[in-house]
Amino acid sequence: MGPAMTAAASGSHDAHAPRVMVVDGSRLVRRLVEQVLRKELPGLHFVGCASAAEAKAALDQADAVDLVITALRLPDMDGLDLARHIREHSPQAYIPIIVVSGDVQQRLVERRFSDDVTDYFDKSLGYEALATFIRGYVRPEAEPGGEVLYVEDSRVVAAATCRMLEKHGLRVVLATCVEDAVAHLEAARAAGRVPGPDVVLTDIYLKGDLSGKDLLLKIRDDYGYAKGQLPVLVMTGDANPANQSELLRLGANDLVQKPIEERLLVTKLLFQLRVGRLMRERVGTGAGG
Repeated sequence: MGPAMTAAASGSHDAHAPRVMVVDGSRLVRRLVEQVLRKELPGLHFVGCASAAEAKAALDQADAVDLVITALRLPDMDGLDLARHIREHSPQAYIPIIVVSGDVQQRLVERRFSDDVTDYFDKSLGYEALATFIRGYVRPEAEPGGEVLYVEDSRVVAAATCRMLEKHGLRVVLATCVEDAVAHLEAARAAGRVPGPDVVLTDIYLKGDLSGKDLLLKIRDDYGYAKGQLPVLVMTGDANPANQSELLRLGANDLVQKPIEERLLVTKLLFQLRVGRLMRERVGTGAGG
């Protein structure tokens, strides 16, 4: 680990404490961000990197990172290029990536942010606001009333998962095949509720002619819903990294490995639901809730 890269923790190691990586060429900026984050997130594990190269090296290590915050301009790489590299090469399926920049609004107008970036933050708002913003990602509040379009052909699995999600305040619309899921999306669009659900949760292998991959392609290509507009989580028992990477490239926001672990599934769903709502609010389209 290079001298400019630090992995510091306050207090004893806590497996559930958030690990936040901050990539910025300025040591002062990294220190200021760390200070405000520690106030907002007690127990934080802070990973500070002075360059994209240091960030890549840290991400190759065993400990998972909950969130990456990167400056748009780095000493050795553009922040958007770093985000793309993380999506394509990180051992983690999907790390939330926040780009901090002074020209966020202009880039939004010119559509110069890619799907590799989860969200963006205007640094003119200040570090305290940044800390509050980040807290919403690593320790999100519950999202009561969020609608989940859940695609699962096993009645037993579906019943158990629906109970699990409803227990956390989520409203579940169950579809037993891709055709039923598409019908729900069509009905929502016809009623002016675009995209309809807040998030889609689908199994990859389904009975019938169409699979979860086909549904993913329909959502991204046929409907044109971007990752931020309609997040899609794919449940899969396939541990093959190449197959998992393909799903992410096709537009899955995240993967949930089977057998399903309740805490992990709910955490991922709530996070993606919140991201989707934030993004829809910023582009001026309403969620169907």
